[in-house]
Amino acid sequence: MKRFFTLLLLLTVMFMANKSEAQKRYFDEIFDKVSVSTHTYGVNATILYVQVFNEAVPVPLDMDVYQPVGDTETNRPLVLVFHTGNFLPHPQNGSPNGTRKDSAVVDVCTKLAKKGYVVASCDYRLGWAPTATDKTTRVFTLINAAYRGVQDARTAIRFFKRDVNENANSFGIDPSKIVLWGIGAGGYITLNSAALDNYLKIPTASNGKFVTVIGGQTVPMVIPAVNGDIYGTSVGVVPPGYPGFPAGDTLNYPNHLGYDSDFALCVNMGGALADTAWIDPGQVPLIAFHCPYDPNAPYKQGIVKVPVNPPLDVVEVQGSYLATKLSEQYGNNASFSSVDFKDPVSTVANTRNDGISSLYPIYGTGGAFDSSPWDFWASDNPNNANGLATNPNMSPEKARSYIDSILTFYAYRACYALDLDCKSNSTKDQLSDLQVGLKFGPSPAANQVSFTTNAEYPVKDVYVYDVQGRLVKAKTNINSNNYVLERFSLPSGNYLVNLIFKEGIVTKQITFK
Repeated sequence: MKRFFTLLLLLTVMFMANKSEAQKRYFDEIFDKVSVSTHTYGVNATILYVQVFNEAVPVPLDMDVYQPVGDTETNRPLVLVFHTGNFLPHPQNGSPNGTRKDSAVVDVCTKLAKKGYVVASCDYRLGWAPTATDKTTRVFTLINAAYRGVQDARTAIRFFKRDVNENANSFGIDPSKIVLWGIGAGGYITLNSAALDNYLKIPTASNGKFVTVIGGQTVPMVIPAVNGDIYGTSVGVVPPGYPGFPAGDTLNYPNHLGYDSDFALCVNMGGALADTAWIDPGQVPLIAFHCPYDPNAPYKQGIVKVPVNPPLDVVEVQGSYLATKLSEQYGNNASFSSVDFKDPVSTVANTRNDGISSLYPIYGTGGAFDSSPWDFWASDNPNNANGLATNPNMSPEKARSYIDSILTFYAYRACYALDLDCKSNSTKDQLSDLQVGLKFGPSPAANQVSFTTNAEYPVKDVYVYDVQGRLVKAKTNINSNNYVLERFSLPSGNYLVNLIFKEGIVTKQITFK
């Protein structure tokens, strides 16, 4: 019996060693389980209950923190995720999502934690007047909503930095490697957090779009003395005559003073930037995912519209295409922009992004209105009808396939932007068919494609991607010179196959008819 358990222990150690060799932290899901705990990262004033209390009232700002179970690392990068929801509370926002527990948010957070990150899904303050009859009111309240979101994002950053110094780094993070990740409206928060590093950018924005007239005087729509500074570290007090609030009301409460709000990387999934003139050299790197036909957040440049009948114009903003283009032109993405990534997701992205290495234009499979194909929700959600307008097929399987591609695209670039120990996974040498003795066929094929290589070049792993860059099939630890790729349920079409060798990688296109 003792010999049996010794053998079992040896086999277990060998299995874990092989798994460790095949997978890489921050790149692959090396942990099986994730723990989730809820914390309050700050307290600040919300406008949601002004009509009830006749003032902005302080509310807790909560977050769910995801950590890999069994991890012994105590110096991990941190990702702060901000959900979508139109800056309005759910379900009043008329959307099937809009909380820190959205299905897509949970999936992103869980998968990042399994890769070895610490991840926090953060609430933020909501509220604006999208259906106000006066356009100026719509613009005024929206820029203030986004501004509060920026303050809250920076408050969350300071919460963790304070924890490092005052609570013995209880979350085990590296405070120099913090990522802000926004989905939908959350992307507005992360993009503006990356670009709004000087308050004067607001009153000098293009076409004077963020100034108005109050009491006969032209004033900015955001004023630090009223709204608090851009970091949320000063008290904001309402003066007499300020619209919407009683004189003396407090609109911002400082949290975690004495700590900076710096972060290392910005990620945007379907959000937009208030003004690309805010992007400057020396800002953090930017990675973006965006549907070019998104009706709610323009891919390049356009007017934000409230989706009522008829639609109401709000303000002109710029999307991921222009934001990433400028970021690359200014050298902000220099840590990875010159890297020749070999993965199929990057290959697909590079056919669409006009050479912008940090941009992944995503096309949904549900037609022109499938503008957030990474979203999914419960089938009995009462807001299903509205959600289906922009995601006709909201199945978990579909959404997760897009999320997996997004995380792959992110992982390759984050390895460089955050200086993580996973760069070798990102830059495997491209090998030639002749070098490895590759022969494969048939293609087009009905049911299977066979791959053979020279004896000294056994295939380690095989990954199959569709034309959207989504991983649809994977086989690891093959270690053979012969491999048969079975079609099974894959639909007809073209696919990219990555053959992974110890020495590098071969990418081939195949077709199932």
